[in-house]
Amino acid sequence: MKFSIPGIFCLLAFHSAVFAQHHIIDSLRLDLERQQDEKKAAGILDTTMRDTSMIFTLTRLAFLHSRNNMDSGKYYANQVVDLSKRIDFKMGLGDAYGLLGSISKTESNYSAAIDYHLKAIQIRTALKDSFGMAASNANLGEVYRLKASYPEALKYFLISLRIDEAIKNEKGIAYAYNYLGSVYKSLKDNERALENFNAALAINQKLGLDKGISGGFNNIGLIYFESGKYAEALDNYQASLKIKEKNDDKYGMANSLINIAEVYKKQGKHREAMEKLNDALKFQQEIDDQEGIAATYISMSGSLMETQKMEDASSLLTKAISISKEIGNLDDVQEAYESFAHLDSMNGNYKQSLEHYKMFVTTRDSITNQANTKKLVETQMQYDFDKKETLAKAEQDKKDMVAQRKLQRQKLIRNGFISGFAVVLLFAGIFLMQRNKIKQGKKLSDELLLNILPAEVAEELKAKGSAEAKLIDMVTVLFTDIIGFTEIASTMGPGELVNGINSCFSAFDRIIQEHGIEKIKTIGDSYMAAGGLPTPNTTHAVDVVNAALAMQQFMKEHKELKMAAGQTFFEIRLGIHTGPVVAGIVGVKKFQYDIWGDTVNTASRIESAGQAGMVNISSTTYAYAKDKFSCTPRGHINVKGKGEVEMYFVERAI
Repeated sequence: MKFSIPGIFCLLAFHSAVFAQHHIIDSLRLDLERQQDEKKAAGILDTTMRDTSMIFTLTRLAFLHSRNNMDSGKYYANQVVDLSKRIDFKMGLGDAYGLLGSISKTESNYSAAIDYHLKAIQIRTALKDSFGMAASNANLGEVYRLKASYPEALKYFLISLRIDEAIKNEKGIAYAYNYLGSVYKSLKDNERALENFNAALAINQKLGLDKGISGGFNNIGLIYFESGKYAEALDNYQASLKIKEKNDDKYGMANSLINIAEVYKKQGKHREAMEKLNDALKFQQEIDDQEGIAATYISMSGSLMETQKMEDASSLLTKAISISKEIGNLDDVQEAYESFAHLDSMNGNYKQSLEHYKMFVTTRDSITNQANTKKLVETQMQYDFDKKETLAKAEQDKKDMVAQRKLQRQKLIRNGFISGFAVVLLFAGIFLMQRNKIKQGKKLSDELLLNILPAEVAEELKAKGSAEAKLIDMVTVLFTDIIGFTEIASTMGPGELVNGINSCFSAFDRIIQEHGIEKIKTIGDSYMAAGGLPTPNTTHAVDVVNAALAMQQFMKEHKELKMAAGQTFFEIRLGIHTGPVVAGIVGVKKFQYDIWGDTVNTASRIESAGQAGMVNISSTTYAYAKDKFSCTPRGHINVKGKGEVEMYFVERAI
């Protein structure tokens, strides 16, 4: 069983610690009611000041509820969002998004957690809030760690560490050591993990931070457990539990109890283990920790099998699989199937054992195949790009060699002439040749730059050596995504796969150029473009929708041709949304023009809710383009991280 992830997580919620101090919560609620009454009595004279005060009170209430009563935490955090937007109070909005991200993470809604933390990072970066930036990057990294996306997790953990070191934030540095330790533990490097956990514990003990100390004991216990040192592991787990009980940290108590139960199981004490697991389950059900409940069911099934209670074990594994599939936790799904295979084998049902083992292998492979397929495509594309660059350089070198030989011949001719006039003509010819060569080189570099950046941005970069990021009030963003790409990719060779994607994306490049919109980037099998930038215009929505219709028409023809030839074909979802974005250049090597903001995230969600062959647009885009197109209303559709979003299918241009 793998209970190290929830065990580590109890330490890593940087801005989401909860102390169940009910008298403080009651006091805050009374204070909030008083502020609301005073605001009504005061009218509008000092509304902003009173709203700001209410935001701070609501934020504290959301913070205190965010572990033990997540529904209340979300309720207060969403009130902060609404009120902060109303008075344009960025700091309150950033805090609310951070809290909503941490709550979503606890609920195992990782997609929503990532969206919220990215919003918090964007706001806190604009405010130059170093403490908030460090916390948000750390929390985002933890979401990726829970998803087993270790490169992304490490990226955000290191950003957090650099910020904390720069501002000399000892508490943040301690958390950073824990983040790094958690990654090393996931990668089975226990020696380095223990080194980082001990360093973090020392800082937290120096600062007297209960939350950090309890987490440190827990994490060190995990390393001892995996090393087979069960007595040392139990000592650390119990020390951690004692602190969590003092602070009424139900999420943390559940994790410590699970880890203590795992030690008892290793020692053959299954009755004691079940007692601890039942105690943990009560806490998890109280706070609706679905991921924890599924993991506890799997752990319980192990003890039940050891005590020959096979039907009870089977029932719990079935529940664990159902919960884990619903929340998208494939790690627990594969672990439950593996346990099921063992259970069937113990019952002598070898045929069913084989079926469950096949399901375990299929789930396990799906976890790695998704990442491997995407990496394969990206590597192949990078290879093709580098190959083209190499061929272009070789062609240029060939031209340079020809020019050099011509120059040498000119020198021989020059030496053969006696007349000074001939010498003058010779040097004039060389000068013109070199000038033409420089012009050709400049033209080539300009063309390459325009392939990467919009013309306006490229000119600014050439003139100033840099290009400033800009807020553009209204643009229209387009996303496409190949449907069932992972499954399709598994049936095609790398060359065939890349050629197929390249064929489609090359057609998309031509279409967006014809309609005057900008390609932003491709990400694996996704294609992103936008209208109304870098120079704002009033036709961006119509331009992008026309381009989208042309893209879907191309894909329809592509499908017909491939089907006629008996070959694999692609179909795409396509989504469009209109709103403000921040646009600018990212990177210093292989830099690119990119855009950020909620508009981009929403466009991606609109695309995910689309259908094959259709152009799916938001109600915002519809408002800008409805006079030019015939559209079919889809009503309000629930999308992850956004709630109910009104959408339309575009049928045709009018």
